[in-house]
Amino acid sequence: MKKLLMATSAMTMIAGGAMAADEVKIGVVLGFTGPLESITPAMGAGAELAMAEVTESGALLDGATVTSVRGDSTCIDSGAATAAAERLVTSDGVNAIMGADCSGVTGAILQNVARANGVVMISPSATSPGLSTAEDDGLFFRTAPSDARQGVIITEILQDRGVEEVALTYTNNDYGKGLADAFQAAFEAAGGTVTISAAHEDGKADYSAEVGALASAGGEVLVVAGYVDQGGSGVVRSSLDSGAFDTFYFPDGMVGAKLNENFGEELNGSYGAYPGTDSPGAAKFVEMAEAAGFDGTGAFAPESYDAAALIMLAMQAAGSSDSAAFKDHVFDVANAPGVEIYPGELAKGLELIAAGEDIDYVGASAVELIGPGESAGNYQEIEFADGEYSTIGYR
Repeated sequence: MKKLLMATSAMTMIAGGAMAADEVKIGVVLGFTGPLESITPAMGAGAELAMAEVTESGALLDGATVTSVRGDSTCIDSGAATAAAERLVTSDGVNAIMGADCSGVTGAILQNVARANGVVMISPSATSPGLSTAEDDGLFFRTAPSDARQGVIITEILQDRGVEEVALTYTNNDYGKGLADAFQAAFEAAGGTVTISAAHEDGKADYSAEVGALASAGGEVLVVAGYVDQGGSGVVRSSLDSGAFDTFYFPDGMVGAKLNENFGEELNGSYGAYPGTDSPGAAKFVEMAEAAGFDGTGAFAPESYDAAALIMLAMQAAGSSDSAAFKDHVFDVANAPGVEIYPGELAKGLELIAAGEDIDYVGASAVELIGPGESAGNYQEIEFADGEYSTIGYR
């Protein structure tokens, strides 16, 4: 399987030497502006929480400090995202990239910056199935599951609620198209009917034409594979105002506090899911995030903590902050066998690795990497009631 190189950490440190590093720099490339700007602050804070924890421990590479260097992916502008990542690598000298967030800009950075410069990337939220087979030179990993998995989850949730026909709209980019195709294939294979699958463009003031086409096709539920800060919410608003649909399914890109703010009780009865787990690590991360002053329950915040943690643990396993050295150790620290490591235990993990012991990083999102270097996938199901959504189960 691609990337699955399982040399032991102890042998690597003997062969390569345990390199001390005064400062390790990790780029945090997220859409701090753009259609996910309400979600990304907690994601950035999650990654930086892991970095602060490791710095405080003094256990990484003989006492290295870890510095976050932020770059704005915009989520949607591949040129701007590539330029931001290039600056982080060539000017700021980052050792790795935690990011990017949206699938299209992540793919652009991978091909134009990460591969060109030999820099490891671990994305917490880029979910396009196309990234599973992208050429990556062993440099790219994801703590988020592929949308091939999400398509199955959506299908299961809809079927459990007795839904047989849906209309589907998706944002016209790699994320939206990839998720729409994965869901439609899974839903139809299970006997469901997608009455229409139609793209929408972000940034429009009026979505009445798109909603008119969706309404004409019909469906018990409208599946909105879009962005909460952009066209997805615009489609929902137009649907509610026109009476075209009153029940919606929201995939991961639509789940955020903005939904509660924008629609409140208008969404009562709607539902969805986004990556998440009820593991002990998830609960611990929420506590740590609260103490640090941000919401640890937000979409992809746990995965961001885990992405940064895996970078630093792999560095320790390699005895080096050089991507060429530690890229082959991400699987080693992420999966069994080994001592399970949870949020707040990064010092313990680093010390065990230094002592030649194996670790199994479980983290905040129950990390388990599979062949393409991505999370196997856990989701939390949500439902709207009394004007806000809450988690009602896990899958």
